[in-house]
Amino acid sequence: MRYKLIQTEETNHDIELMCEVMEVSRSGYYAWRSRNVSKREQRHERMIPKIQKIFKESRENYGYRRITNELQKQEENCGKHQVLSLMRKLNLRPTIKHAFKTTTDSNHTNPIFNNTLNREFNPVQINQSWVSDITYINTYEGWLYLAVVMDLYSRNIVGWAMDENMTEDLVINALNMALFRRKIPSGLLLHSDRGSQYASISYQQILKHHGIICSMSRKGNCWDNAPMESFFRSLKVECVYRQKFNSREQAKSAIFDYIEVFYNRQRKHSKLNYLSPMNYELAYANS
Repeated sequence: MRYKLIQTEETNHDIELMCEVMEVSRSGYYAWRSRNVSKREQRHERMIPKIQKIFKESRENYGYRRITNELQKQEENCGKHQVLSLMRKLNLRPTIKHAFKTTTDSNHTNPIFNNTLNREFNPVQINQSWVSDITYINTYEGWLYLAVVMDLYSRNIVGWAMDENMTEDLVINALNMALFRRKIPSGLLLHSDRGSQYASISYQQILKHHGIICSMSRKGNCWDNAPMESFFRSLKVECVYRQKFNSREQAKSAIFDYIEVFYNRQRKHSKLNYLSPMNYELAYANS
């Protein structure tokens, strides 16, 4: 990109000194001053504020692929390599995602269910398959536990709950929110790990009452619930790791904002044709 040097008044001495410093001839300097800005440079100058705006609105999370998609929706004729180059010049770099590991308490005597989901992560309709899991967030007051229920069709977080204790009530509260928000058909499949919270009698009674089929991951196999692992990685990198929480209430507020304001409504998902979960449901639920 070419940046123009703006001078209100230029004396011969100024020009000579500038040419000497830049090691160019006076004729070369005047040729540069009179040269028209190319169409490519004009396009870049038009794209730069748009890229900066999209990156800021994504909470500095979008990489060049998502930004390219948004620019194309704004009818910008651009490619991903061009956007990547401009982002590098502007030093716009999304946070790098690190590996994330969860723990499961499977040391219990309650019944374990088969992996009925069997990694079929792309159902053809809404409320066909849900997944659930628990993660934890560190605060200066101690751990905060988060349970989440996701609809695999749209990756929409339909239920969630937070508490300082990782009990069966945590996953039951998340499930009850999802059931309150959605009208589900009998035969909905709900997949989780084989932790004691999901195997508990109280949780299983709710599933049975609503005609929900229970599915559980195989022991020690996090890939059986890969979409939930992916969501937790995004949550940690895009929200949790960017700040220090003085209290659990502060963490709760930030996580609520991430899930309900950003993730469900705004965040573009590569598996959803770069739509947010809610926009994907609006666009495709009746098709």
